[in-house]
Amino acid sequence: MRWEKTMIGHFATSKAGHDKDKCYVIVGEEGDFVYLSDGRLKTLASPKKKRKKHIQLINRMIPEEIINKLPAIGSEGVDAVRDEEIKYQIKQYMKLL
Repeated sequence: MRWEKTMIGHFATSKAGHDKDKCYVIVGEEGDFVYLSDGRLKTLASPKKKRKKHIQLINRMIPEEIINKLPAIGSEGVDAVRDEEIKYQIKQYMKLL
C-alpha cells in the first residue's frame, strides 16, 4: 500500500501486538512511526507509537475541523482536541461497520 503524504486524521487498525484489530486515530507521524490515540487508554497526551508497517490504514478520516485543531505531539494547544472528541469519532466510525 502506498502511504499518503500525511496520514494524520485517518482511522487505522493495529495489525500486530497485543492491541491487534483495535481502532485508533492517527494523531501524528514521524519517519517510520505513527502516533495513535483512542481517546481512552491512549490519550492525546500520551499516544501509542507504532511502526507504519504494523497498522492498517483505513480510507476514512475524522472531520477536517478536528484535524486542524490537533496539537503537535507533546505540546499543549489552546484549541486542542479533547480525548472525548477522538473517542466519539471512533464510536461513530464503528457504528458504520
